[in-house]
Amino acid sequence: MVLRSASGSKVRIIAGHARGRKLKAPRGLTTRPATARMRESIFSRLLVRLDFQGLAVLDIFAGSGSLGIEALSRGAAHATFIDSSKAATAVIRENLETLELADRARIITSDLRRALPELSREKKSFGLVFVDAPYGDDISNQVMQMLAELVLVADDGWVVIRQFKRAPEPPLAPAGFEQFKVAIIGDHRIAYYRRPRVGAEITSG
Repeated sequence: MVLRSASGSKVRIIAGHARGRKLKAPRGLTTRPATARMRESIFSRLLVRLDFQGLAVLDIFAGSGSLGIEALSRGAAHATFIDSSKAATAVIRENLETLELADRARIITSDLRRALPELSREKKSFGLVFVDAPYGDDISNQVMQMLAELVLVADDGWVVIRQFKRAPEPPLAPAGFEQFKVAIIGDHRIAYYRRPRVGAEITSG
């Protein structure tokens, strides 16, 4: 089954190596794949501030993997996908294999409360992290705190949090982070955070 956005349009990769290719999801899986408009907005904002070449990406609550796969298509060196649903991680694996991106990815089927500490023990560090918590259990604030405490975001790294716009306010930036921007796209709110190097400045906008 081809994933469809709320408007019913097919979800495709919008730029890079896999541009125009479709993403799939298993029957009965409840996902909220980011629409082309949303991904275009997110990546357009990031592209002027972040070099995707050589970038390590972490996609939390990955669902279909659309955000992490979009980053790989645009040149990211590697992406780690975390989702507790076996159905979700199975389709992420299928999408990666179909798009010939599997050799640049790791898929973890686990609750993030176990997966994130394990990544920290492995001394992993990510230049870009996507967080897309379920509507009914928006734990974005807890995830942001874990990312900070476990030091999983690299210097000059970014965290992008996607929420339903009627969800609680976006997380406050933990120590060592700065909130860059909060944007509304349709029914969603996208919050951007940066972990600047010591002494670095950040310009909101």
